[in-house]
Amino acid sequence: MQSSSVVKQVARRAGLRLAVVVCLFASVCAIAGCAGSASEQKDYVYVAVPDASLRDRVATVYNKTGLVHNGERLQVLERMQGKRFVRVRTPRGEEGWIQERYLADQETFDQFQQLAQQYASAPAAATATVQEQVKVHVEPGRKTGYLYLLSEKQKVELLKRGVAQRNAPAAKDAKDKTKDKDADADDERYKSDQPAILEDWWLIRDQQKRVGWVYGRTLYLDVPEEIAQYSEGQRIVAAYPLDHVTDGDSKVAEYLVLFTDNKDGMPYDFNQVRVFTWNVKRHRYETAYREREISGVLPVTLGEQDFDKEGKLRVFTIDLKQDDGTARQQLYKYNPPLVRKVYAAGQEPLPKPHRKKEAAQKARATFHSRHREG
Repeated sequence: MQSSSVVKQVARRAGLRLAVVVCLFASVCAIAGCAGSASEQKDYVYVAVPDASLRDRVATVYNKTGLVHNGERLQVLERMQGKRFVRVRTPRGEEGWIQERYLADQETFDQFQQLAQQYASAPAAATATVQEQVKVHVEPGRKTGYLYLLSEKQKVELLKRGVAQRNAPAAKDAKDKTKDKDADADDERYKSDQPAILEDWWLIRDQQKRVGWVYGRTLYLDVPEEIAQYSEGQRIVAAYPLDHVTDGDSKVAEYLVLFTDNKDGMPYDFNQVRVFTWNVKRHRYETAYREREISGVLPVTLGEQDFDKEGKLRVFTIDLKQDDGTARQQLYKYNPPLVRKVYAAGQEPLPKPHRKKEAAQKARATFHSRHREG
């Protein structure tokens, strides 16, 4: 009996030791697994050119191992320091080297994702057609990060306008210790004392719901030709169908149209409002309302509102910048063919601007000053 109890005690101790060893082994494996998963975090980049070939080596003579397309996600396998080449793997399993300047990093991709989420349901100020293949940037500016490309004749929605300085240097990336010689040469030519050349950029949304910034002069605004002929040298910013009238067997749209000076970098989105109505007897558009020398900001809101005796009328609301920098909303009602401003209780009409008078006074003062000096 004693011998059997001793055997049992020895077995119990051996079992405990084995359990401890198993636990320790499991802990070590878990720690190693965590470390391995942390070290195996995948790095991704995205193709920022229309198409690019993968090569089997970084050399003048090489073999093509694959073809990648704009917006495609690639896994980074290796980075070559100094020569700015990256070895990547495509979703199809193709591997090869590609120039780093053809790629956008994960941070840029994430910024585009944030823009798409932020402006997923934002109202469009207008629609436009891309005149040529153009880059979509993450911020306004020629030297900001970009990823997607818009094809020629592609339709996009215009969400809001931005302004950027044409000759501004590219933003420095603290993580990137290597330098692009072409970019550095451009930055050296830039001087702070150079005159600022401002450009208009537009935040656009394409048919795939991607959102980003595009240089304004690459976009052709979609405006009916019969309205565009009344631009009188100004730039049309947007045209909204306000109402429809019947002329014979067809329905003709009547428009609210926003204009601005034909130059970039203005402190407002538009400075003139016109309403074009259709004359059924003469079969042509006529100006029913015009307001000049305003500082309007997009977007414009359209809707309907009940006005007691006049009934339900079409209305539109415009945001106007004031001299102190604040914005003021102005409501307009459209009772064909008349357009009238609507003021809320306690709201007073803004004083009419006297910019022409002030300009004339300044010109006279300059003339007299030069006359005295002569």
